[in-house]
Amino acid sequence: MDRIRNARHFASRLQRWLDGISAVIQEPTLRQQMKTIKVGDQQLDLFAHDVSTSTPPAVRPTAPPAPPVVTPVQLAPPPAPPVAHPAPSPLPSPPRTADGPPLRQLQLGSHLVEFALRRSTRRSIGFMIDDNGLRVTAPKRVTLAEIDSAIRAKQGWIVSKLLERGERKVQRLQRPPVAWVDGAVLPYLGGEITLRLHQAPRHRASFQRETNELHVWVTPAGSEQQLKEKVKGWFQHEARQLFEARLDLYADKLGVRYDSLSLSSAGTRWGSCTIERKIRLNWRLIHFALPLIDYVVAHELSHLLEMNHSPRFWATVESIYPDYDGAKQALRKRSQELPVLFA
Repeated sequence: MDRIRNARHFASRLQRWLDGISAVIQEPTLRQQMKTIKVGDQQLDLFAHDVSTSTPPAVRPTAPPAPPVVTPVQLAPPPAPPVAHPAPSPLPSPPRTADGPPLRQLQLGSHLVEFALRRSTRRSIGFMIDDNGLRVTAPKRVTLAEIDSAIRAKQGWIVSKLLERGERKVQRLQRPPVAWVDGAVLPYLGGEITLRLHQAPRHRASFQRETNELHVWVTPAGSEQQLKEKVKGWFQHEARQLFEARLDLYADKLGVRYDSLSLSSAGTRWGSCTIERKIRLNWRLIHFALPLIDYVVAHELSHLLEMNHSPRFWATVESIYPDYDGAKQALRKRSQELPVLFA
């Protein structure tokens, strides 16, 4: 019984000793100390590998550092080339004459306008614009300051018309001139005629209406200028005969009488009428179709009743030429299409 009692006593003591040892081993510091041991110069992990079977983990090569990311420099785009704008057409100016009065100048916005001033017995200031620029007609009693004020009051209309005339003039001069050779085509009464050249002791011209051919005889030593003058003379002769017939016809329709007819050679001013009942018509109208010639004739004859461009004037034109507006537009368009004949 004593042995049993001693054994039980020894077992309880042994159990307490083992419990103490277990508690000590579970302390973090001691457990960490027992985790690895050294064999020679090698340190082995007791909890991770078996000394006899495990191999050291492969050493991974160190990856080279990634190249730095270079942000591209945002270069400013090259400046766009300047847009080439066509140069504005120059404003036409009246021709300067040695014995005539000097031209007057007036600044209208960004444009310096030159104009010819003429005094007359008329009762109001009048403006006339053609390829030769602006011409102003004013009563003698009107001062220069009043004339300038009247021009400024209409500067929008004046500048736009001058720009339009200048552009037409440039376009007309850019068209190639007619080559004065046998077979050249010339405009006549809205159509075309053919020039036929012959040699002869003297210059003369004859028109064959059956074939629409203008035959011109020139001397062997004749120059191109002499040929041009002969053709121009024929055109002017045809124009005078036709204009007189059309003036008589429309004067009877309107019940008026004109005193005289003369031919002009203005750039694009097709006609004029004075208070003395004198009518001037541009001989170049002979290039256009007869309805356009009739419009200009009716226009100038109507001035014998209305020396203005009031609604009453246009009503007068309409009474003898109903489609005056269409003819006016067609005349403007056709005048831009004419070839350069006698530059």
